Amino acid sequence: MLLKDIKGLVQVREKTEKPLKGKEMQDLPVLENAWLLLKNGFIEDYGAMGKIPHNEEETIDCSGRFVFPTYVDSHTHLVFAGSREHEFEMRNRGASYEEIAKNGGGILNSANLLGRTGADVLISEAEKRLHEIISYGTGAVEIKSGYGLTLESEIKILQVIRQIKFDSPIPVKATFLGAHAIPAEYKNNRKGYIDLIINEMLPVIGIEGLADYVDVFCDRGFFTPEETDTILKAGIEHGLLPRLHANELDNSGGVQVGVANEVLSVDHLEYIGDEEIKALLNSETMPTLLPSTAFFLNLPYAPARKMIDAGLPVALASDYNPGTSPSGNMNMVLSLACLYMKMTPEEAINAATINSAHSLQLLHTQGSITKGKSASVFITKPMPSYTYLPYSFGSNLIEKVILHGRVWKGDD
Repeated sequence: MLLKDIKGLVQVREKTEKPLKGKEMQDLPVLENAWLLLKNGFIEDYGAMGKIPHNEEETIDCSGRFVFPTYVDSHTHLVFAGSREHEFEMRNRGASYEEIAKNGGGILNSANLLGRTGADVLISEAEKRLHEIISYGTGAVEIKSGYGLTLESEIKILQVIRQIKFDSPIPVKATFLGAHAIPAEYKNNRKGYIDLIINEMLPVIGIEGLADYVDVFCDRGFFTPEETDTILKAGIEHGLLPRLHANELDNSGGVQVGVANEVLSVDHLEYIGDEEIKALLNSETMPTLLPSTAFFLNLPYAPARKMIDAGLPVALASDYNPGTSPSGNMNMVLSLACLYMKMTPEEAINAATINSAHSLQLLHTQGSITKGKSASVFITKPMPSYTYLPYSFGSNLIEKVILHGRVWKGDD
């Protein structure tokens, strides 16, 4: 397949071995008036239109259009049952996220719904959401459990994710998040639930190979740094690499415990100060920001500008879930990052491609236009510049998505 007359081929790099940090995030290579050759599912070659190859079986005219590598969404909760618009109304009337959670809403509400929902329904609904995010340009995704909170339901979710992995046209990574909240029946026995995670859930998950990663919601009202440390270490013992929800609601100590456990990413970070930034600077952990969650919950936005200026890398993800970010639109995530986190378009695009791919250990196949990487790209509608993508929030500017060298039809 040959894409020709491309107005701008975005994120062209000879090699991508490391994430981009600090000032590096401002660099976004764009090849103007370009062509891109895709062969056998991989990026074969690219160049300026003056040296275009000929006689390709399929050619797509990209006049006036930009071509991007597909996004990598490194933080979602794509498998869930039902919806929580009633909580949306409660927040509109003044209830906080924590107040809703304390009264059985939030994560516990989703867990109750999921426990009553069969695996076939969960698969069907999750695959619809997967196709939705692909249509918005996502070409690789992470999916967490955490709406089960019982041995049976957590295993059910991870088995659903495994089936989605098998059927999916894009790479899928699975994360075990049994430590998403304390179930109501363990309200007065926190240790009992943590023991359940460590002694019953993790051994099954490890033996059956149901997850790539382990995660914990380390924040005020959820899991303490000490509890988080215990659970992460247990997950590592069972062969799962660690990730972490941290500092969404408070300066919780989550960043520090994450760095101490060499987690791949710490996600949310609405509350982060100089101490947390210093800890991250001395680590290989990727700070991952979720601006659509801050937007939906009316929380403070993570201080991306301060973090990048300090020399940190930053990744962006959608946090697609029923309660705090019911959207997997990564184009909107870019817009929010630019508008409210003061990231430049170049930084936001790098954060949603190269850096998020690194966070999911997919940088060898995803995140840039590089020879030998997966032929997964999207073609925009005609646009004046690549900055127009985050500028024109709310518009779907993606005309075609190509996955592994084939135009995605929506029913693949």
